[in-house]
Amino acid sequence: MPSQFQSVVDAQIRAAEARGAFDNLPGAGKPIPGLMEPDDPAWWIKGFIERENVPTEMLLPPSLAMRREVERLPETVRTLRSEREVREHVEDLNHRIRRWIQIPLGPQVPLAPVDVDEIVAGWAEARRPAPTPPRIAPTPTPRRRRWWHRRRP
Repeated sequence: MPSQFQSVVDAQIRAAEARGAFDNLPGAGKPIPGLMEPDDPAWWIKGFIERENVPTEMLLPPSLAMRREVERLPETVRTLRSEREVREHVEDLNHRIRRWIQIPLGPQVPLAPVDVDEIVAGWAEARRPAPTPPRIAPTPTPRRRRWWHRRRP
């Protein structure tokens, strides 16, 4: 039963519909995502991670994150410009590893400090330019004599 009195909000909605303000909205005519899925108590965090493109490495416990960082250390230090930066980066990682060893949180993962000198040596080796092969001078091609010069002694 339609009411004779419209609220101000209803009147504004009808006016916007008449103007076409609700046409071509994203998601129009599509089902509501997740409506028919079972209830998930962590739906909001999963939506946030997906919506904000949070890297999954940010969700790892500290021990696993540091283990992954140790595995990727050669690629990480490759982008650093000086030996001092490489040493600082590795020493910071070693400091965090030592703190975790003292008070381990999360899963127990075998983790030990990294040898700074070994990483610096690998970094220096990767930055050393490859030896260039010696240039071989092209052999000169013999000069052809014209046919009229061949008869002359």
